[in-house]
Amino acid sequence: MSGASGTPYAAAVLRALLAAGESVDLVVSRASRLTLLDETGISFRDGHWREDLRAWLALGADGKPGTFDVPVDAVRHWSAGDLAAGPSSGSYPSKGMLIVPASTACVAGVALGLSKDLLQRAASVVLKERRRLVVAVRETPLNGQTLRHLVTLDDAGATVLPASPAFYAGATHIQDLVDFVAGRVLDAAGVGHTLYRRWEGELGGAPRPA
Repeated sequence: MSGASGTPYAAAVLRALLAAGESVDLVVSRASRLTLLDETGISFRDGHWREDLRAWLALGADGKPGTFDVPVDAVRHWSAGDLAAGPSSGSYPSKGMLIVPASTACVAGVALGLSKDLLQRAASVVLKERRRLVVAVRETPLNGQTLRHLVTLDDAGATVLPASPAFYAGATHIQDLVDFVAGRVLDAAGVGHTLYRRWEGELGGAPRPA
């Protein structure tokens, strides 16, 4: 997680990864902790990260508690300042990396190979190891410099995935729109899910249910 607005997207992706039986190495940047506090009222603390993560993942996109019950035993948390962490090395096993949400500052750091924190370093490792990197950029509008950084990431093999929800899947709640974006992130990562109704062509002028 980087510091862009959009913590419900990250929560939806995390819940779906755990539901799919995936283990997760979680890196929460310093800036994203401030965003998480602003958007949910939850402080993410290194010493109490399991409790804070459970409280956060229990929230729906509307901010109401008790919507979800998610076990977090398969999550391993790494401090963003820990450059000696497992994900900082190419020998550490992983299928890839998802940056959700991705701020323009994070995009720039990864595109330029700055590796100023564990989030950027882990992304650089994923790229050099030719693993999947999905960058769910959330900010808008995008200036020319950011667009060039995104092209650089695309050229390096990353999937650039703007957090742009679609409306053809019959969304009736904010959570439906959040889940659509989370589902597209998981699609790009090759992880199965049932977060949204897939388009199967038109039947009588209306989308066919999956």
